[in-house]
Amino acid sequence: MSTGTGADEAGITRDVSKEDQKRNRRVKRVSLGCAGITVATTVAIFLVLFDNASGYFFEYRLHEMVLGASVEQIITFAEFFTGTRWAPDHATPAHGVLPVVWGTLTVTVGAAFISIPIGTATALYVSEYAGDGMRRKLKPSLEVLAGIPTIVYGYFAISMVTPFILAPIGELVGLSFGRRSMAAGAFVVGVMTIPMVASISEDAMNSVPDDLRNGAYALGATKFDVSTKVVLPAAVSGIFASYILAVSRAIGETMAVALAAGFNANITLNPADEIMTMTAYMVQMARGESAVGTVEYQSLFAVGLVLFLMTLAMNLLNDLLKQRFREEYQ
Repeated sequence: MSTGTGADEAGITRDVSKEDQKRNRRVKRVSLGCAGITVATTVAIFLVLFDNASGYFFEYRLHEMVLGASVEQIITFAEFFTGTRWAPDHATPAHGVLPVVWGTLTVTVGAAFISIPIGTATALYVSEYAGDGMRRKLKPSLEVLAGIPTIVYGYFAISMVTPFILAPIGELVGLSFGRRSMAAGAFVVGVMTIPMVASISEDAMNSVPDDLRNGAYALGATKFDVSTKVVLPAAVSGIFASYILAVSRAIGETMAVALAAGFNANITLNPADEIMTMTAYMVQMARGESAVGTVEYQSLFAVGLVLFLMTLAMNLLNDLLKQRFREEYQ
């Protein structure tokens, strides 16, 4: 009797094991399919950008009427990457992408100077200094800040940042801020990316084992020494990852920077000047005024491809930094 029961139990065990294996195979196939969709979507986006951008350089021509004759001008890579005037839709068109790239980089760098120190200090406070009650309040607050629509940030920059923050500062230093400016774009994008830096950095700091902290305390280290000389170096890979992701977000930000920084493509160091980023140009040209197949339409994809490659480079840099500085704890 016991042998039969054992056989029955063994048979049930084998049946359950087979069901688990089938379930695992199904989950594996579904997961692989989802991963494949992600990769395929990324590749499709790149191919669409590359196909239309190649048409911008190799297939289409600018047709100008000069003394009654039609003149064709090929858009070269040298003109595109080194030209200092960007006006594809102008009566006298120019195709130097440097002004919009410059606008994107200045806003990104300015935003990094705001989000990186404030976000890192916030993460350090939440991880090392805040009590449980304060931590429970700060974490949701950061998530709410991250969930505000970007266009709301843009209107916040126009109605609050420029008139009440930048304008008084400009009067002190002799700058005249208009409704839109480089400084306004950098400020609002910096505020937007603070939650990303703070949240990811705080998670990285929390992953540092308490044994490292306790060992430092046992050697007589203060709270500040433990935070800055133990926790920060140990979590540096995750902190760097938050920086790269925040910069990537700043590079690709659209509506907020379009409203705050403006639509004037120029290379300037004056923070009070209006500038144009690559995303702002795409917003301006994608409003239905450019016919499909024209040079203006194709320029959208050329700029989009440059933007795609910039964000791809940032993500690759993120992976390299994580591999270089990653710390594994048992």
